[in-house]
Amino acid sequence: MLVAGLIVVRLALPGIIRRYVNDVLSRSPDFDGSIEAIDVHLWRGAYSIRGIRIIKTTGRVPVPFFESKELDLHMDWRSLIHGKFRGSMRLDEPRLNFVMGRSRQESQTGVDQPWLSMLNDLFPFQLDRVTVDGGEVHFHTFHTSPKVNVYLSDIAATVENLTNASGSLDPLIATVRATGTAMHSGRFELELALDPVSHRPNFDLATRLLDLDVRKLNDLARAFGGFDFEEGRFDFVIEAATKDGFLNGYAKPLFRDAIVLGPRDLREESPFRAGWEAIVGAVGAILSNQERRQFGTRFTLVGEFDDPQTSTLEVIGNVLRNAFIRAYLPNIEGRATPEFAGEAGLEKKDR
Repeated sequence: MLVAGLIVVRLALPGIIRRYVNDVLSRSPDFDGSIEAIDVHLWRGAYSIRGIRIIKTTGRVPVPFFESKELDLHMDWRSLIHGKFRGSMRLDEPRLNFVMGRSRQESQTGVDQPWLSMLNDLFPFQLDRVTVDGGEVHFHTFHTSPKVNVYLSDIAATVENLTNASGSLDPLIATVRATGTAMHSGRFELELALDPVSHRPNFDLATRLLDLDVRKLNDLARAFGGFDFEEGRFDFVIEAATKDGFLNGYAKPLFRDAIVLGPRDLREESPFRAGWEAIVGAVGAILSNQERRQFGTRFTLVGEFDDPQTSTLEVIGNVLRNAFIRAYLPNIEGRATPEFAGEAGLEKKDR
C-alpha cells in the first residue's frame, strides 16, 4: 500500500510542480511565463523545467524577454545531511532579449521586476552556484530602419552566491564571470560583483569586447548614424560601479583600421549618402592615431543609474588625445569610483 501511494505521488509530482512554476512565473505585473514540461529527479534531489518562456504582457514587444531550453535546479544532498539547504542551478541555451522602442510600452528591459523573489520561490534554498551554457543576449530595435539586432552568443557563465547575500558584511557578495562571442566575431569578457537583494542597483562591473568585425554593426550604424562600414575592427570597454543607484565609471569605444566609404558606396549609394559617408570617413581618418590606426575616445559615466550623464567636451577632448597624444588601449583601468569599486580580474594596463 505504501509503495502504491509513493508511486501515485511520484506520478503526480510533475503536474503539481508545473502548476506551481507557472503560478510563480506569472507573479510579475508586466510579464507572464509558461513552460513546456517538468522532469522530476528524486534520486538527485532535482527538477528540470523544459521550454521556459517569459513574455512581456504590456505593450507590443515581438520577442520574449527570456527563454531557455532547460533550467535544472539541483539540491546538494551532502549539505542536507549537515542540516543546510543548498543547491545549484544550470541554464541550457538561455536567451535574453532587450528591446529599445519608441516608448516605455514598446521597450523591454526587465528592470523593477521581482526576479530574485521568483527565483527564491522556485528553489527555496541557498543557491550557491548558477552555470550558463550556450547563452545569448540580444539588443533589438524594431522601430528603426533598418531594424537592429546586436547580440552576444556562446555565453558561458558562472554566478556564485546569488541568494546567499543576507547577513553578509560585504553587500557585493554575488559574483558573475562570463565569456562569449559577439556577433560571431569578437571576444566578450565580463566580471561583475553585485548585491542581488538591493532595491537600487549596487554592483561593480568590468567588461570588454575585443576585435569585433565592425561590419557586424552596420545595421546599428545605418539606423543611428546614416552610414556603414566597409571594413575595420572594434573594441569596447566599460568599467562602472554603482552604490544606491548612483553610477560612476567610464567607457572606451575604439575603432581600428575603419573604412567608411568604399567603391561599392560610390556605385550603389545616392550622392547624398556617399557624401555623408565621405565626411564621416574623412573626420575619422584625420582624428585617428596614426601609429595604431585607431579612432577612439574615453568618456565618463556618472549620475543616476537610469539616467547617466556624459560630457560632450570630454568626448571631443579625448578623441583629440587618442589621435595626437596617446592612443587608448582596450584594457580595464581599475579606475571606477575608488570608494567602492572592487578589483576586477580582467587585465589592467596603462591607458
